[in-house]
Amino acid sequence: MTRDFVGYGAEPPHAGWPGNARIAVNFVINFEEGSELSYPAGDGVSETGLTEMIGSDLGVRGRDLGAESMFEYGARVGFWRFHRIFTRFRLPVTIFGCARAFEANPPAAAAIAATDWDICSHGYRWTNHPGLAEDEERRQITAAVDLIRQTTGKSPAGWYCRYAPSENTRRLLVEHGGFLYDSDTYNDELPYWVRVGDKAHLVVPYSLTTNDSKFGRGVFGSGEDFFAFLRDSFDLLYDEGADRPRMMSVGLHMRLTGHPGRAQALIRFIEHILAHSHVWVCRREDIARHWIARFPPPQ
Repeated sequence: MTRDFVGYGAEPPHAGWPGNARIAVNFVINFEEGSELSYPAGDGVSETGLTEMIGSDLGVRGRDLGAESMFEYGARVGFWRFHRIFTRFRLPVTIFGCARAFEANPPAAAAIAATDWDICSHGYRWTNHPGLAEDEERRQITAAVDLIRQTTGKSPAGWYCRYAPSENTRRLLVEHGGFLYDSDTYNDELPYWVRVGDKAHLVVPYSLTTNDSKFGRGVFGSGEDFFAFLRDSFDLLYDEGADRPRMMSVGLHMRLTGHPGRAQALIRFIEHILAHSHVWVCRREDIARHWIARFPPPQ
C-alpha cells in the first residue's frame, strides 16, 4: 500500500450531491456489542475498549463483569434509543456491523432488517486485523459476509475494520468481491479511487474526529462537548460547500452516545442540520453509488 500526500490538492472535484447539497452527512452506528473479546466467547480476556472506565486500572484480574455489562447496555438500551431517534426524524443510517454482534442480538438484527438502513461490514468480530495471517483474514471476511446475510437478510455494501486494516485487507476485499467500497482510511473528505491489482476500487473515508469514540478516550466530557464539535465541523463544511461540497461522517457507538446525556446532544445536532437547506443526509451506500455514477472508475 502506497502513501499519497497530494490527493485532490487545491481543486477537489465538485461532488454534485443530489439536490445541489453543500454537504453529505452520513450517520454511522457502530454495532459491536456481542462480538468483542470476552471470557464467555472463549478468548480468555475481557474487552474494555470504549467503555466508561477507559484509562482506569481497577485491579480487575481475569473476567471483567463490569466491562461486559457496559457492552450489554449498548445492545439492550443504546441501540433502541438510536432506533427511536433516527426513526422519529426519518433519517437514514449506516450500520457498521460486526457479524457476531447481529447473531447475539436477533431482535435488533430484525429491526435493522426492517429498515432501509445499509450495512457496512465491521468484521466478523470487533477485533484487530493487523497481524492476522492472510488465510485467517480471508476466512473472516467470508464468514462476516455470510453471517450478516444470514442474520439481517442484507448484503454489506462496504467494509470497515476496527481502527485499521492489515496490509492485505483491501486486496482480500477485492478478491472476495461484492463490496462497493471500503472505509478503512481517514485521509480525505471525499471518496476516491485506488488501484488494487488490475482493478479500480472505491474508498469512502471515515472519521475518528467527528466520532463519539472521544468519550471513551476522555477527550469529550459532556454532551455539550460533542454537540459543539459536531456543530462547528458541520458549519465550516457547509460554508465551504457553496463551492466545494464535501462529506461528513458522524460515528456513534451504542454503549457511548446511547446514554441519555449524550443522546440528547445527538438530537440537538440533528435538529441543527435539519434547520439548513441543501443538506443531503444519506447512507454510505448512497454516497458510493453516487460517486460511481458521477465519477466512474478510471480506465
